[in-house]
Amino acid sequence: MSIDGQKNEVAKTSLTDFVSETRNEIAKVSWPTRKETVMTTVAIVVMALVAGVFFLGVDTALGYVISRVLGMNS
Repeated sequence: MSIDGQKNEVAKTSLTDFVSETRNEIAKVSWPTRKETVMTTVAIVVMALVAGVFFLGVDTALGYVISRVLGMNS
C-alpha cells in the first residue's frame, strides 16, 4: 500500500514482451572489441602478478624482521 492508502498497481508484462524488450536493450549496448577485451585481460593479469610479487616481498621482509626482533632463527 502507498502512503495515501491506495494499492500500488504493478504492470504485468508477458514473457514475449519481456524477451522483446530485453533484446532491444541488449542491441543498445556498446560491446568492446576483441582487441579491447584482450588488452584489458592482459593488463589485469599483469597487475595481479605485480601485486602478488610486491606482497610476497613485503611479507618476506616483514617475516625476516619480526623473526630477528623476536630472536627466532629461521
